Amino acid sequence: MLQQPEFTIKTVEAGRNYGRYQVEPLEPGYGTTLGNSLRRILLRSLQGCAVSRIRIDNVWHEFATVPNVREDVTEIVLNLKSVRLRRVTELRGDVRAHLYARGEGDGERVVTAGDVEWPVEVDLVNPDQPIATLDGPDAVLDMDLWISRGRGYRPAEAQETVALGEIPIDAIFTPIERVNYVIEQTRVGSEVDFDRLILEILTDGTIDPDDALSQSAKILMDHARVFADFTRPEPEIAANSFISEEVQNKPLADLGLSPRVLNALRSKQIDKVGQILTMDPDQLLSIRNFGPRSLTELREKLTEFGYLSDVPAIDPAAYGEDDSEEDFVDAMAQVAEVSAVDEDSTNEAP
Repeated sequence: MLQQPEFTIKTVEAGRNYGRYQVEPLEPGYGTTLGNSLRRILLRSLQGCAVSRIRIDNVWHEFATVPNVREDVTEIVLNLKSVRLRRVTELRGDVRAHLYARGEGDGERVVTAGDVEWPVEVDLVNPDQPIATLDGPDAVLDMDLWISRGRGYRPAEAQETVALGEIPIDAIFTPIERVNYVIEQTRVGSEVDFDRLILEILTDGTIDPDDALSQSAKILMDHARVFADFTRPEPEIAANSFISEEVQNKPLADLGLSPRVLNALRSKQIDKVGQILTMDPDQLLSIRNFGPRSLTELREKLTEFGYLSDVPAIDPAAYGEDDSEEDFVDAMAQVAEVSAVDEDSTNEAP
C-alpha cells in the first residue's frame, strides 16, 4: 500500500522567465509519472493572450504588399506571432489595438510592437519586437489588431473573421516556451531506488515560472478528482430543490409557530422557510428541544401555507422520545423572560 507522499519541492534556480525545480524523494516511477504529466499540461493547457487577426488599410489578403513597406503581409503576420502579451484584466471577447506609423525623412523606420496602441486589458512584454520596416517618407502602415484569449495553439483556419479584409493569424496562446524534466535516483535510508525529479520551465515572460507550475498542478488535480469520485454515488435531487426566492426568504415567524418551535430552530440559526424545505426530518429531529411534536406542528404549518403537500403524521414512538422535556424548558424560558421584564420595569420606575 502506498503511503501519503512526503516529498519536497525546492527551487534550485529562478529568474524572470526561467525556473529550475527539484522534487524528491518520490516513489519509484512517480518521477516520470508527474514529470511527463506536468510537462504536457504546461505546454498545452495554460491560458494566454495573442493577436488572432489583423486588418491593414488597403490590403485585402495575406499575399498582398504594402506600398513603401519592405516586408509583405505574410512577413508582417509572422512578426506579429512573436508579440507576447500579458493579461492585466479580464477580456470580454476580443479586444482591439491600433497601429499607425509613417515614414521619417529619407531613412528607414523600424516599426516595433511598442508603437502599437494596446488596450488596457493587456500589457506588452517585448516592445522591441519588430513588425515592419518603412523605407520611404510616404510609407504609411495603418493596422487594426484583435487580441484573443485561449489555450495552446489555434491555427488561422480556426479563427473567425467578421469583416472583409480581416486576416486571421496562427495564435500561440501558451505562455510556455520550453519544459524539460530529468529523473535521477536518490537514497531514502537504505533504499536507493527512489526518484528525484528535476523540472525546468522556460516561459515567454508573460507568466512567472512558479505560477505556471502551480496552475499546471491544479489542472492535473481537477482532472484526477473526476476519477477519484468515479465510484461515489450521485447525489439525489430532491423534489423541493427548486424553491422561489420569495419562499426562500420568508421568515418562519410568519407561519404562526409556537415559541417553543421557533426557539429550538433559532438555536441553530434557522429562521427562514427555505432552510426548512432543504432539510430532512432526521436533521430537524437532531436539534435539541425539537422533537416529533415540534416536527408535526412545523409540517402542519408548512402544509397549511402550501409549502408542503399532505404528509402522514409523525409517530413519536418511532423516535423513542417526545417533547415533554421541551415544554418544561420553554416554560422556564418564558418565566425567565417575564422576570427580566418585571425587573426592567422596576428599575425604570421613578
